[in-house]
Amino acid sequence: MTDLLPIALAAVAVLAAAAAFTIAWRRSNDPEWKANVQAKAADADTPSEVPVTIATVAAAEGDDEDEAGSVAVLVDEDEVPDLEEPSPIEYRQASEEEMGITRRAFLNRALASMFGLFLAGFGLASLAFLWPRVKGGFGSDIDAGDADEILAEVLNPDGTVNPMFLPEARAYIVPMLDDSVSGSQFEDNATVDASLVALFQTCVHLGCRVPWCAPSQGFECPCHGSKYNSVGEFIAGPAPRNLDRFVVGVNDRNRLIISTGSIIATSRAIRKSVRYPQGPSCI
Repeated sequence: MTDLLPIALAAVAVLAAAAAFTIAWRRSNDPEWKANVQAKAADADTPSEVPVTIATVAAAEGDDEDEAGSVAVLVDEDEVPDLEEPSPIEYRQASEEEMGITRRAFLNRALASMFGLFLAGFGLASLAFLWPRVKGGFGSDIDAGDADEILAEVLNPDGTVNPMFLPEARAYIVPMLDDSVSGSQFEDNATVDASLVALFQTCVHLGCRVPWCAPSQGFECPCHGSKYNSVGEFIAGPAPRNLDRFVVGVNDRNRLIISTGSIIATSRAIRKSVRYPQGPSCI
């Protein structure tokens, strides 16, 4: 399911890009919209044709001459005197600088900016998800600790095994003594060093995490019944091969280094290196 997450996010991003592009760059169905707006403005500015004349009202007897004035009087059309034709109004199309940013341009730029921020965030998240970790974490070299101390912890004095689980490496560290390695399919590979082996925690059948069963001294998957001995060799069930192993090595400071980026898969072992079961099964 984790592998499908980047694909799903990419699909959402593509759909969002298509929608934003369509909205941001769609043009009006009427290419002459500016001319239409100017024509409507010109009609609105046309002088009213209601006949109006200006008459002078003389001062009545006894009134002061200062109170005389002019008033606007509505007259019949036949009584309208000839007036001079008003000079035509000239209209000039405003430049983009004079008009400033239009509503459409503002929306276009806002949508483009939002989409750009979305793409940037999605790109950074995808890069962080897919980019391998340079230092630490699964997929890199993990320092498990002092090899001698680990061996003493995982191998009991009576010869029974007590695996050490290392969460950051997703691995079980188990002992595999030299007499068990000799003649096995692991004799000539890099999965054993200082009598220690690092087993990947997941069952090779369907990827379940395989728990340790102390009574039987083996790994037993409760999901579908696959069983492995203490060094991960296939014993029973639907699993197609042994448990996967990591490449391990001991450095000059006697530290066990687990290369979690190097996983070794091996076929079902014909000759078993360790006896199983050594007690009652857990499943």
